[in-house]
Amino acid sequence: MTPAPLAARLSVPSGPLFFPVTAYGPDGSLHLDAYRAHVRQGVEAGAAAVFACCGTGEFHALTPEEFETCVRAAVEETAGRVPVVAGAGYGTALAVRYARLAERAGADGLLAMPPYLVVAGQEGLLRHYRELASATALPVVVYQRDNAVFTPGTVAELARTDGIIGLKDGLGDLDLMQRIVSAVRAEVPGGFLYFNGLPTAELTQLAYRAVGVPLYSSAVFCFAPEIALAFHAALGSGDDHTVHRLLDGFYRPFVELRAQGRGYAVSLVKAGVRLRGLDVGEVRPPLHEPGEDHVKQLAQLIDRGHALLEEGL
Repeated sequence: MTPAPLAARLSVPSGPLFFPVTAYGPDGSLHLDAYRAHVRQGVEAGAAAVFACCGTGEFHALTPEEFETCVRAAVEETAGRVPVVAGAGYGTALAVRYARLAERAGADGLLAMPPYLVVAGQEGLLRHYRELASATALPVVVYQRDNAVFTPGTVAELARTDGIIGLKDGLGDLDLMQRIVSAVRAEVPGGFLYFNGLPTAELTQLAYRAVGVPLYSSAVFCFAPEIALAFHAALGSGDDHTVHRLLDGFYRPFVELRAQGRGYAVSLVKAGVRLRGLDVGEVRPPLHEPGEDHVKQLAQLIDRGHALLEEGL
């Protein structure tokens, strides 16, 4: 674990938040050497944090043993340079088990994924996340999406809960997010972190920042770190010209390509990592690989993104 509190280290990140893919070999088993290389390259490229075994890392497809192995590998490769946050999810008992495995592996925090399948009321969701937060000493970021959608009052209660430091939004309801940010600001003193967790969050980050959500995850950083870093720097410095050029020329077309297939938020990213020369294998079922034509389009988009960076020099 890194010595500085996680909330402080994430509040003003020095670079994009990195969500590495999980590498598999030809037989579908973990390919730890490739995974370590992927994590190491991301940290060396300028990632501010590593979110290991989360959505892009196919948390759903990993056994508990594989999960712990990957989290430990990420911790070893970062060597304290940046914090490592690990996914934790399913029902409460399993989420607690994953949290304890992450703590044992040396993680600095948890990203609490939505509970498995069930659509629960606010009282049950609150109890679930409070039990998860109390199970370890690791700070928790709660992930809002799918079947885990919160009222502003519930988020205020989460913000009052010891161990819960933030909310990552993958729902995309800006009206709800504005009411959440307002409620927590009015009712709960002290800092509470907010993250834009939509797939390809860069596309919506101007809007999220306007409602008080300054942080975002970057799947693009996995396969095009130069583009993700340039966007992050331009956004932070108020360079709207560069932000708009990258949005119009790279991010919007990438999102439109991603929308061509179910599960492409993971499998297309993984294809991008392979295009950059690191063989991280294919996705595990029930996800499927993108079509050959879509991979070719992705390669062209990456080239286009790099060309935009060169034009801006």
